[in-house]
This record gives sequence, C-alpha cells and structure tokens, in this order.
Amino acid sequence: VQLVESGGDSVQPGGSLRLSCTTSGFKFDDYTIGWFRQAPGKEREFVAEITGRGSTKYGDSVQGRFIISRDNAKNTAYLEMNNLKPEDSGVYYCTPMGLRIDGGRFWGQGTQVTVST
Repeated sequence: VQLVESGGDSVQPGGSLRLSCTTSGFKFDDYTIGWFRQAPGKEREFVAEITGRGSTKYGDSVQGRFIISRDNAKNTAYLEMNNLKPEDSGVYYCTPMGLRIDGGRFWGQGTQVTVST
C-alpha cells in the first residue's frame, strides 16, 4: 500500500486549497478513503471520508466548508477545503479506512496546510 498526499500550502484565512491522495497497492474502488489531520501537540483527528460509491461523511468542524471526492479510475481521492481557518492548520493524511497493518492504519507522509495572516 502506498499513499501520497499533495497539495498542501500556506494560505490566508478564507482561502481555499485542494488536496490529493494518490494511492496504489490495493483495490481502490473497494475501500472507503478517509482524510485525517494532525496539528502540533494534538492527536490526529478525523476530517472526512468517502465510500467507494461516493457516500460522504464529515467532521463537525469542517462540515459545510470541505468537500471530499474521489476518482476511482485514477485511484485518487481529493479534499477541497474552502473558507479555511487558522485552526485548519496541520498535516493532512489520507488512509484506506478498512485496511490495517500491525493493528494500525496505513499512512502516507502527509501534506502540510498552514492557514495564517
């Protein structure tokens, strides 16, 4: 399993970013893909997930501002982030929700999002 997150950047509050999660090593269509984030000194938290058929779920703090999507032909998931706030800053990770290694999730290297003036 390989996961490559990209698209992170530094933006001002109110700005937008689109993150990508390019995957390989598993049957992408069969798995719900989740996005998580981790700020310095805080635990990794759930952001959003999307099933293979496109059903979505969002964390309360991002509901209405973020949109998760996927392209099964490209084995890639996306996270469109709008009206960004400083508290959205952190490293963003994607993971196939139903896959485990040694009891834990698979993670990529993450992509850094910084929201500040």
